[in-house]
Order: sequence, then C-alpha cells, then structure tokens
Amino acid sequence: MNPHQLVSSALAAALSLGLGAATTTAHAAEAKEKCYGITKAGANDCANLSGSHSCAGQATTGTDPAEWKYVAKGTCKSMKGMTAEEAKAAMKK
Repeated sequence: MNPHQLVSSALAAALSLGLGAATTTAHAAEAKEKCYGITKAGANDCANLSGSHSCAGQATTGTDPAEWKYVAKGTCKSMKGMTAEEAKAAMKK
C-alpha cells in the first residue's frame, strides 16, 4: 500500500467514526423529552419556566412544576410528570 492510499484510508476511517458518533448523539437526543414537576431540589436540567434561574442544578424545591428534567421519551407520565403546557397551567393555580 502506498503512502497516499494509507493516508486516504486513515482519513476515511476517522471520518466514518466521527459521523457515527454524531448520528448516535442525534438519536439519543431524539429519544428524550422534558418532564416537568418531577425534579428533586438541585437536580433540574436547565432554566425553569418561571425565569427565576437559568442553569441546571438550581432548583430550590422538589416537584416544582416550573422545573424540568430530561427523561426517556414516553416515560414522563408514568413518573407523574407534566408537559410544558400542563406545567404552565399548574403554575397559574
């Protein structure tokens, strides 16, 4: 195998590994959904609906309808969680 073929093969292998990882990451992201009202204090995934904070881990109370966590798609209801719309309605009560 000449040096040009060797470099081409190595580059092709590296690119295929990178694309495979990106595809796996995309599928993993698609398989998740935001589930509101199930987090423990300090265990939220990002900003809440009320706007009182903008980062993960800043929930001050557990099961707050404004706080959310990513869960496997289709499992939120079985955890007694809510969609964003349901959480907004619960916050108004």
